[in-house]
Amino acid sequence: MKVALLQLTSSDDPAQNLTIVEGLIAEAAAQGAGFICTPEVTNCVSMDRAHQTRVLQTEAEDQTLTALQATAQRHNIWLSVGSIALKGGADGRFVNRSFLITPDGQIAARYDKIHMFDVQVSEAETYNESSGYAPGDHAVLADAGFAKIGLTICYDLRFPQLHRDLAKAGADILLVPSAFSPVTGAAHWEPLLRARAIETGCYVLAAAQTGTHATTSAKARETYGHTLAISPWGEVLADAGTDCGITFVDLDVREVSKARKRIPALTHDRKFSGPRYEQPN
Repeated sequence: MKVALLQLTSSDDPAQNLTIVEGLIAEAAAQGAGFICTPEVTNCVSMDRAHQTRVLQTEAEDQTLTALQATAQRHNIWLSVGSIALKGGADGRFVNRSFLITPDGQIAARYDKIHMFDVQVSEAETYNESSGYAPGDHAVLADAGFAKIGLTICYDLRFPQLHRDLAKAGADILLVPSAFSPVTGAAHWEPLLRARAIETGCYVLAAAQTGTHATTSAKARETYGHTLAISPWGEVLADAGTDCGITFVDLDVREVSKARKRIPALTHDRKFSGPRYEQPN
């Protein structure tokens, strides 16, 4: 399977972003990609809740989703829309929702990001995702025919058990669409992605946002880039660097079973008690 990972610098204008994404999908499909992946918040990168309230829609009304379903059907491809910011979450909050779309334009699976990015990276860089977004509460695995796909989003990457549970349920590929912070990205992005692949024996595909994102508000967002594809053995198959564009990689799902036969850690779980705090005698 030839896979295309799109690296974007999405603005806070959904219509503008859609035009760019549709063009890249058409280009990737013309070059033979049968599965195309976009990053987190493909439709709108913004830290301005008031602006998001003005431009975001519910899933039923969202023009980006409707257009990308038609795009997948037009090009006869599987499409992972890494995530779309949408209205309709609990308590009036938004949702950060990923979609897997079939070659006939149907939604095969949807996943709401479980883990919220509530962190203070530095004095100048603070995020409080849960103030605007309602978290999901269940993991999602989808059968795309060519592979079983586990859906995750960005900060989920730091929670190994989610990925392990998806792998034990049958995932061959783990998706980690992201808009990673430049500071944490430089320190942790590649090591964490490689760790999730090594722990599970899955391919890990991580389409990413990159650069400085155009915004109508005073505060612009910056993201790390470096879209990565990781093999089930933990090897970096592709790194997109920091430029926007398309990264291609060929996947052979047989490599999943090969890696798991060499290190069958998914079958070696043991129950244990504790941890028990002990003191010296």
